[in-house]
Amino acid sequence: MKQTVAPIERVNDFVVKFANVNGSGSASANLLFAKSILRMGIPVAPRNIFPSNIQGLPTWFEVRVNENGWRGRRGGVDLMVAMNPQTWEQDVKEIEPGGYLFYDSTKLLPAAKFRDDITIIGMPLTGICNREYTDARQRQLFKNIIYVGALSALLEIEPEAIAELIGELYKGKEALLKPNVQAMRMGRTYAQNELDWPLGIRVKRANAVGEKIFIEGNSAAALGCVYGGATVAAWYPITPSSSLAEAFARHCRRFRTDPATGKARYAIIQAEDELASIGIVIGATWNGARAFTCTSGPGISLMQEFIGLAYFAEIPAVLFDIQRGSPSTGMPTRTQQADLLSCAYASHGDTKHVLIFPQDPKEAFEFAALSFDLADRLQTPIFVMMDLDIGMQDWLCEPLAWDDSRKLDRGKVMTYADLEAGKDFGRYLDVDGDGIAYRTYPGTHPNRGSYFTRGSTKDRYARYTEDGATARYTEDGATYVDNMQRLQRKFETAKQYLPRPVRKDAAQKTRCGAIYFGSTAPAMEEALAALAGQGIHLDTLRIRAFPFHDEIADFIADHEQVYVVEQNRDAQMRMLLVNELAVDAAKLISVLHYDGTPITARFILREVGEKLAMFNVTPLRKVAP
Repeated sequence: MKQTVAPIERVNDFVVKFANVNGSGSASANLLFAKSILRMGIPVAPRNIFPSNIQGLPTWFEVRVNENGWRGRRGGVDLMVAMNPQTWEQDVKEIEPGGYLFYDSTKLLPAAKFRDDITIIGMPLTGICNREYTDARQRQLFKNIIYVGALSALLEIEPEAIAELIGELYKGKEALLKPNVQAMRMGRTYAQNELDWPLGIRVKRANAVGEKIFIEGNSAAALGCVYGGATVAAWYPITPSSSLAEAFARHCRRFRTDPATGKARYAIIQAEDELASIGIVIGATWNGARAFTCTSGPGISLMQEFIGLAYFAEIPAVLFDIQRGSPSTGMPTRTQQADLLSCAYASHGDTKHVLIFPQDPKEAFEFAALSFDLADRLQTPIFVMMDLDIGMQDWLCEPLAWDDSRKLDRGKVMTYADLEAGKDFGRYLDVDGDGIAYRTYPGTHPNRGSYFTRGSTKDRYARYTEDGATARYTEDGATYVDNMQRLQRKFETAKQYLPRPVRKDAAQKTRCGAIYFGSTAPAMEEALAALAGQGIHLDTLRIRAFPFHDEIADFIADHEQVYVVEQNRDAQMRMLLVNELAVDAAKLISVLHYDGTPITARFILREVGEKLAMFNVTPLRKVAP
């Protein structure tokens, strides 16, 4: 078949996508491929797009190679490694004109299965494995390593980098190490002898990684929990949050084990369900521990009653919501930002909760540690709003940093000395005007500072007594209003402790802006650079917390149109902005992506470009002097 389009020619700037069958061991090999390029000093951004079953369904693994360090998905595929006959048609269709198709050519395919505008690279992988191995499982597993070896030749990846990674993976396991290295070299040798190499897309050693680290968001968040002083975790397994609890257990075994006695100085409880999990957390924090749960949207739905209790009784709690495709069971292994409203207003009645939005694993670490200070300071549930893209993917990011002089903020806690000195203690008494009352830990004083913790209406003192007539429970309307207004003051006070939004003004004055948050950030930043290259300039604001700081309303007021980019169907961030701020809703134009895959720079570029055209926003052009 004669190729009708010239092959793509690019160095250190392309996208490789692997199409495999889930359960075939491909993910480990594909990550090995990504890390080998990283070892050559070239930034990569891998995305494992996997199904919710254990074995058999299609799975994809996308590797963005970009020396400029763009971390989001670009959109489009330059090289498709097609190993799954079930998805052949859609995989071939996704390749860019001038791109490349690498496939298992053991079984001949008709010409109609191919395209005439891409380069076809066939290698009889199954035939090679059948010849070299007798065990069926070995044939499958080594097939993956063999194609990684072949790609090392086609893309000029240094084989030493791959061999080094295999050595680290199987250190002390010689029975596994040598066969894997041998399989990699077998694939490389075949490609060098039988295929045309290198391809037009290839890698060249660079120095673009520097001190950056490669880490999964859930692991970074779990480490942040340790640094934030957490000693209790209660959870129920649910994708995509389970690895956060598992990582916390690993970190605790290292950092929360008494070196002298070997005893654990932490408690991790796998509860019978999500409702029990948050109940355990509330009990632990009421008693003075720092505790958290991690879950996803369905778990948040189950936790509603206890979340309302923690809000109204004012008990600290930290909840990590690793958002996934929704509603109901939805798409358990896909990503979305679709829990904003269910968390911001969780539980029945007038409730409002603090949300923080990290953009990558580095901020996941920082915000995780911060969340425990916020929970104690504000005496309320704190939601760390991550998603599958941040939580379960490996990201290249700046090193995690910690100030050893930093002290934990336990908030307003009345001590034995305070109580002994006769200070007036009312559990819901606002003495500073910020809506935050003082609390005591159980057992602080033998006969002072006690109170009755309840989810029903109470007055400012909430003292415990066995005299039902004076138990401070009340249904008096004025007392109820007083308490609810104080809670609203506390919500306003929260703003001063939360991460502020990040504003970036365009190089040229513009009447258009864009608002975004969370894992949308990497693709958004690349799209903005591309728009600027076209002469289209946007001021931007990255939201990092709710309740919203005043700068957000100011930003919207400063512009005629503001594009709100988010990954859900119902424009939930836009709803929050309209509901909570005195802004002109007509200014807020939604850009929505919600198919379950991480948003791409090309999607944002196209959607924003089309909407700008609708409003007759034309590129700024340089005028000759």
